[in-house]
Amino acid sequence: MRLRPVLIWGALSAAIVVPLAVAATSPLLAWRDPVYIGAGLAGVAAMALILLQPLLAGGYLPGLPPLRGRRVHRWIGGTLVVAVIAHVAGLWLTSPPDVIDALLFTSPTPFSAWGVIAMWAVFASALLAILRRQRRIRPRRWRLAHTTLAMVIALGSVIHALLIEGTMGTVSKTALCLLVLAATAKVMLDLRVWALWSRRRA
Repeated sequence: MRLRPVLIWGALSAAIVVPLAVAATSPLLAWRDPVYIGAGLAGVAAMALILLQPLLAGGYLPGLPPLRGRRVHRWIGGTLVVAVIAHVAGLWLTSPPDVIDALLFTSPTPFSAWGVIAMWAVFASALLAILRRQRRIRPRRWRLAHTTLAMVIALGSVIHALLIEGTMGTVSKTALCLLVLAATAKVMLDLRVWALWSRRRA
């Protein structure tokens, strides 16, 4: 067995499991309702899924052939939508006024706006994926739009998470956020979407 694939999968597993474990065992969850706890963990899970998406899109995970990687990428995208809905729905059940303020961009907490921006980008990206499978969008345009939305999702989610002083530990949260940004930047540079688009329009 080669060591490199084992190290890659081990590091990825730790990057996902550790923040979830830290959040699940946080003392801040004491006396919280199960719905609130579930909503918070759904948000952490969504961040972990956002880390997986560029790694799958770029084919960086060993042992996954390109075709299977794209298929998993689509499934993870659908799971991400469910996680975001669960996160927002749980917060709605615990405090509807706060969610309304966030959706209207009138919340006094800055992290709310970034979370809403990332949420709509997730939904838009999922809609684009559906339209692409129905061949209603040209491949190059879809790729540019999908990549742009992926950047918005990653950046918005990272800012949203970093501004929250919640159940995620500072170290594990920062590490996960940096990995999300690094993975997203890596796949953007490797795929060179904007370069291909500019070359075609030239």
